[in-house]
Amino acid sequence: MNKTIGTLQKAQIAAGGVFLGIFLVSVTVQIFSRYIGVSLIWTEDVSLYSFIWAVFMGASAMVYERRHFAFTSLSDNIRAPIGKLFLSVLISAIILAFAFFMLIYGIRIAKQFWNYRWVTIPAFKRGPVWLCVPIAGGTMALYSAVLIISDIFAFKSQGSV
Repeated sequence: MNKTIGTLQKAQIAAGGVFLGIFLVSVTVQIFSRYIGVSLIWTEDVSLYSFIWAVFMGASAMVYERRHFAFTSLSDNIRAPIGKLFLSVLISAIILAFAFFMLIYGIRIAKQFWNYRWVTIPAFKRGPVWLCVPIAGGTMALYSAVLIISDIFAFKSQGSV
């Protein structure tokens, strides 16, 4: 199970890297085109949408490593290992709840905008752009659930449960 989750996380990191690369190339093309006086309006949409995908893929992948945005002052002041484990489960449960709503509402957003077209490239639809929200929500929920389960096993191994 952990190998599968690790592979999924690495795939998300790779996808985020690819989209970040597309973003950087698009911005470079945009800067160069403005420098030479040619207007390439499609580069703005490509850079925006690729950045959105990079952020959502990277954010969800970091949940599994517990590298998400966090205030560590509380966990730094807890000395008991059982307290740290409890706080870890609580944080993962909060992220799980957030990810669940992200999944549900992300599906709604993707469905709503599925047939909308890009302004600069009318052949492209906006629906696939917003698929990153439910994908990120689903994987965040999966990662959070796995972390909660591993923390519960850690509770049991300490003989606290």
